[in-house]
Amino acid sequence: MRESAEDIVIVGAGETGARAAAALRENGWAGTVTLVGHEPRAPYERPPLSKAVMVAAEAPQPPYILSAERLRENDITLLTGCAVTRIDRAAHAVELADGRRLGYGRLLLATGCSARRLAVPGADPGRLHYLRTYDDALALREQLRPDRHVAIVGGGFIGLELAASARSRGCGVTLIEAGPRLLMRGVPADIAAAVAARHQAAGVTLKPGVGIERVEPAGTRQVLVLSDGSRVECDGIVVGIGAAPNTELAAHSGLAIDNGVAVDARLATADPDIFAAGDCCSFPHPLYDGRRIRLEAWRNAQDQGALAARNLLGAGEDYTAVPWFWSDQYELTLQIAGLPDAGVHTVARPLGDGVQLNFHLAADGRLVAASSIGPNAKIAKEIRVAEMLIARRAQPDANALAAPEVKLKSLL
Repeated sequence: MRESAEDIVIVGAGETGARAAAALRENGWAGTVTLVGHEPRAPYERPPLSKAVMVAAEAPQPPYILSAERLRENDITLLTGCAVTRIDRAAHAVELADGRRLGYGRLLLATGCSARRLAVPGADPGRLHYLRTYDDALALREQLRPDRHVAIVGGGFIGLELAASARSRGCGVTLIEAGPRLLMRGVPADIAAAVAARHQAAGVTLKPGVGIERVEPAGTRQVLVLSDGSRVECDGIVVGIGAAPNTELAAHSGLAIDNGVAVDARLATADPDIFAAGDCCSFPHPLYDGRRIRLEAWRNAQDQGALAARNLLGAGEDYTAVPWFWSDQYELTLQIAGLPDAGVHTVARPLGDGVQLNFHLAADGRLVAASSIGPNAKIAKEIRVAEMLIARRAQPDANALAAPEVKLKSLL
């Protein structure tokens, strides 16, 4: 392939990479766009893997982001099953595992994350299940049957969503979390407690505050020996202990790494022709005094993909979107706008039927986050208005926030 300033290469064909490729065309780019992915299929949505793919009567096809038809219509070259092994910054080229070289004028790294591995004595990697890809989801579906019991290691979003899906299929579940409570990272304690209560009501056995000493075989089953001396016998072990950003490619090319590929507010690396976006990068956020953060979130992947595309074309825009997370478990939706840990005190607003919306305020009274759990119809609109207040750096009256008779929109 020719090496030209008219060539844009995107490494990573997940949510971020796919959205960036489409956005390049939407923003008028007429040069070549090459999207390189290590999986053997076109880009697809990942959130359904822990939910819809698990609970459907028949395994659905991956929910594709860019169909073959759309790729043709937008003249996007998709290379599947390809690993990029090296960036030659001097020559403006990337090298593939099969020996090919792709020249680029500008390069976007959208390499995402990889599941963190469980490393304890006796754990057979061939008998552990992780969830990052559609193929992982298909393999895991087979474990979630009424005659089986699975142990889920990790009380974060992935582990809890899989626990809910497993129970809906009639599978027995024991969930083990090394931290003192579920959802330790970024979720307020009261919401984590509500999540725990719902899982216990569904029949999930929760074991927080315990580690895994080792895994022992038990015929066709396995036994997890825990740090408190208890033992969990199961038919399968599912590991959801977080994800690590895929930074090796960037690091080996001399780019800075700081909890991900380090980029500035425009998602640019120190190399003016290389950008990074999505789960793999960390960036300074202006709403939080330039604090460098890394987000593993579906909306962030979409938004940064679109922004990276514009900035590859010279827009020079800063990324200012309010962080937003969500998780569906059973009939409940958990939503968080902003970063709750940036707040120093919380104001609760009752929404009825036992549901409340928490507002997290900084020391100066600025709204920095909002969080809630409940039926989606009850909380989604309120969270959206809170997100707008956060974006405007609003300092709303605490009494007004707590009063359900005061319309949130009136505070805008």
